[in-house]
Amino acid sequence: MSGIYVHIPFCKQACTYCDFHFSTQIKHQDKLVEALCLEVSSRASELSDPISSIYLGGGSPSILTHENLKKISSQITKSFDTSQVLEITLESNPDDHSAENLMFWKSIGINRLSIGIQSFIDRDLKFMNRAHNANEAADCVAKAKNAGFEHLTIDLIYGIPNQTEIEWKSNVEQAIALRVDHISAYCLTVESKTALAHLVNSKKVTEKSEEEIESEYLLLHQLLERSGFEHYEISNFAKLGSKAIHNSNYWSGKPYLGFGPSAHSFDGNIKRSWNVSNNASYIKAIKEITSYSESEQLTDNERANEQIMTGLRRKNGVSIDGWTKSITSEFQQNLDQMPLALKERLLISETNVSIQPESWLMADAIIRDLIIE
Repeated sequence: MSGIYVHIPFCKQACTYCDFHFSTQIKHQDKLVEALCLEVSSRASELSDPISSIYLGGGSPSILTHENLKKISSQITKSFDTSQVLEITLESNPDDHSAENLMFWKSIGINRLSIGIQSFIDRDLKFMNRAHNANEAADCVAKAKNAGFEHLTIDLIYGIPNQTEIEWKSNVEQAIALRVDHISAYCLTVESKTALAHLVNSKKVTEKSEEEIESEYLLLHQLLERSGFEHYEISNFAKLGSKAIHNSNYWSGKPYLGFGPSAHSFDGNIKRSWNVSNNASYIKAIKEITSYSESEQLTDNERANEQIMTGLRRKNGVSIDGWTKSITSEFQQNLDQMPLALKERLLISETNVSIQPESWLMADAIIRDLIIE
């Protein structure tokens, strides 16, 4: 089974921490959607398997007009076998949860919303330059449920400067109280060329210490596990039967096609490709039928390293079955030479290696030691 990802590169405003490709020039959405639909149509032969998931991300796809969302949905249905689709996710902002929008999203087959709440505290939302407020954050889930959405995931952010651990605990408890079936929580990271990076570099904002971040992460893990969520990936928690199908397939190396500026694709074997990260260039190339993407062929080492990087961020871990003898041998050698302080964080069997969820913040250091040269 394969997946489809659609990148909608528009936002109402720029969040201080975001380094994804987006534009606030929403007036250009008609031309972009026209080009995107042409791309979908032109690549219809690239997937032979039925589609199991469709993910509309961004950016902020929830700000698209109904007409443009309908065009994208219809073009995907025309171009691919969607008869076995189990999950169609739309990333949405709390301030876009009007009754009219929710009813429309449901009418075009959206059956899962990924809601960017981030925090229930107005101070935090203003600091991150989010478009919604605390009241909208608290009300958006109830509105979605009233519209008939059963599968909801919400995003939270920890490591926010000036937020106390008591406030972070309150955020997690409010998320639990909303009774959603999935929660994603990400550590606030300082990416170059973002407003947050400027604030940190100019010493107007101080990042939280590693100890503070670890404390918040462990609190998150404990609270959600006690409330019936399985911590199945470093940033993701799900109630029974509610793991994200699209993301799980991505982490497992299943094939997917990405449409829109900056979107990536993978054939499930060795070929990766990615679209140009510029709206005007993308539209022009699609219109003139010229190249708008680049690609690469992964070596056996590169493929194994991708499996290590994605696997060690999941509860299931990384399986070494199917690797060449030389790669397996080097992996085992790296494992044997790993410092005990890191190795003791691992669960090791004959064919599988995983990290205990409580130690996932150490994943980057562990992965660095296991990478195949």
